[in-house]
Amino acid sequence: MRVLAYAAVASLAVAGSAAAATYPPAQNPPGVQKAPKGPHHTLQVGKGKKYSTIQAAVKAAKAGDTIRVAHGTYKGQVEIAGAAKRYIQVIGDVKHPEKVIVELKGQHGKKAQNGFYVHDADQVRVAGFQAQHYKANGFFVLNVKGYKLDHDIGKWGGTYGLYAFNSYGGVISDSVGAWNNDSGFYIGQTPKQTKPTRSIATRLKAYGNVLGWSGTNMRYVTITKSQFWNNGAGIVPNALDSEKYPPAEENVISDNEVFWNNFDYYKGAPFKLGNTQVGGSAYPAGVGILLYGGHNNTVDNNKVYGNYLTGIAGLQAVTLTKSPTLQTLVGNQIKNNVLGAGGTDLNGSDLYYDGDGSGNCYGPNTGVSSTVPADGSTFTPCPFTGTNSFNQ
Repeated sequence: MRVLAYAAVASLAVAGSAAAATYPPAQNPPGVQKAPKGPHHTLQVGKGKKYSTIQAAVKAAKAGDTIRVAHGTYKGQVEIAGAAKRYIQVIGDVKHPEKVIVELKGQHGKKAQNGFYVHDADQVRVAGFQAQHYKANGFFVLNVKGYKLDHDIGKWGGTYGLYAFNSYGGVISDSVGAWNNDSGFYIGQTPKQTKPTRSIATRLKAYGNVLGWSGTNMRYVTITKSQFWNNGAGIVPNALDSEKYPPAEENVISDNEVFWNNFDYYKGAPFKLGNTQVGGSAYPAGVGILLYGGHNNTVDNNKVYGNYLTGIAGLQAVTLTKSPTLQTLVGNQIKNNVLGAGGTDLNGSDLYYDGDGSGNCYGPNTGVSSTVPADGSTFTPCPFTGTNSFNQ
């Protein structure tokens, strides 16, 4: 299990920073932008339509308009920016997003970064597209209150498939993140809120990524009814100094299927695995769900099986050196999960937790056949308050 700790710590220390230099600085989203009164119009994009590119239609669109995009391949980044573009909907084919492709291969500079880049424009919807071969992200949302990404595919990318940063109140649904050099999905640096607005991630599929889900300092996020398989690690909420507002907290990971996340996920991947701080090996390989630091997160009713190293793990965020008091795990509940598929597809170990922190509890969980530590001394049943029993 030393491999788990070292690989997780070393790799997470550098996660989440790729391609950041191309973005404007994050800032606190202002009050929600007012819904436009209209009248609203529909703009058509495609061969023989008024607009031949998506970006041209976005430039012409007013707040609240709808842009409908015909089947085809459209080259270069699409940017939707500022309050003048709030509440715009850009819709391809929600039944067959693979038929409406935003292609970044062969592009340069800004045009090569993101398939769709939405920033400072609230309540924008992007639906029914496949973004591919991007240097940064397939779908990137920054500094907004309210967004919707649905029926999208982020594939063969440099960093993240579908990514929301310094934003909240969003929905990511019915989408695929596959073969990304970092993670398939990512919600991170969520600003703290007095009256929290949750973000919902549901009916997602993530495979072939270094991480299926990476959530650095994310909060108020529910991940549910989704599948994460054949990644280096499945779902990894984490706490890092590289982003504001640590740690990850008040998230719910429920009713997902997390399986076959393994040490050799990268074999056959359409990208070259880069060196990490643990050399040429993968990021924390073979973990189903990993809480790397975090407060008041709930992991329940998930099916977790066939993961190479461990099914569900909790680990102190030792790399959070600027906020050492936030390193420890506090108030996390791991309960009602089904591990090992009834004994037919075992995890390397089902549960890993060294007893760091306070108020963390485990169970009841079904199908637990092996734990680290083996005597189960750190796995206090739920509910629990007080200091957990640390096992050196």
